[in-house]
Amino acid sequence: MSNSHGGTGHFWVQRLTAIALVPLTIWFCFSLASLPQMSHANLSAWMSSPFNAALMILVIGVGLYHGKLGLQVIAEDYIADRSKRVITIGSITMICVLFGVIGIVSVLKLSFGA
Repeated sequence: MSNSHGGTGHFWVQRLTAIALVPLTIWFCFSLASLPQMSHANLSAWMSSPFNAALMILVIGVGLYHGKLGLQVIAEDYIADRSKRVITIGSITMICVLFGVIGIVSVLKLSFGA
């Protein structure tokens, strides 16, 4: 497949992540709104549910991947210099991976009560 056709797959993955984020965001908002207080103890108890922890990890992973795809499109469209574009996209990817690891480790720590 040539580079001229690579954008189609990227386009559809970005749409699929957007669609996946709709129910995940609704779940997240209603779940947090249902907590009696936004205290560390309540959040830890809520996160100790495997269901909530798994969905929270999905929110983090899908959200960051969706954001990475969007930022990559912006970089590809607006950075003309190839080397600057590659460095920018690489930086975006590394930052998203870093935030993903921090977020998932945080969820697991809360989930397991550490």
